[in-house]
Amino acid sequence: MSRRVHACAWCGREVADSGMGRRRRYCRQSCRQRAYEHRSAIKGTSIPEDAVVLSSEEASALIDRTFEVRCAAEDVATAVTEGAGLDELTRLCEELVTRAKDAERLR
Repeated sequence: MSRRVHACAWCGREVADSGMGRRRRYCRQSCRQRAYEHRSAIKGTSIPEDAVVLSSEEASALIDRTFEVRCAAEDVATAVTEGAGLDELTRLCEELVTRAKDAERLR
């Protein structure tokens, strides 16, 4: 039986589906706790429950990770245009996937 993988509802890391019972929403207990604290903090306010509130530091880090994804994608495009070999393209694609996974994290 293959396991489906989805993102943690708090941090975005991968959460493997065990295939039994209800699907896990969080990758670990600390993420579950942070999500609970977030829900409690916004209760009774006009902030939507599904809102993502980031500190300026977290927002800046997200912008940096997004920029790294764009740069990695441009590297792949340049390599293709210049006729790079399979080994180089494979390495560049692996780097792009790694950067994209890092960028998925919101916290």
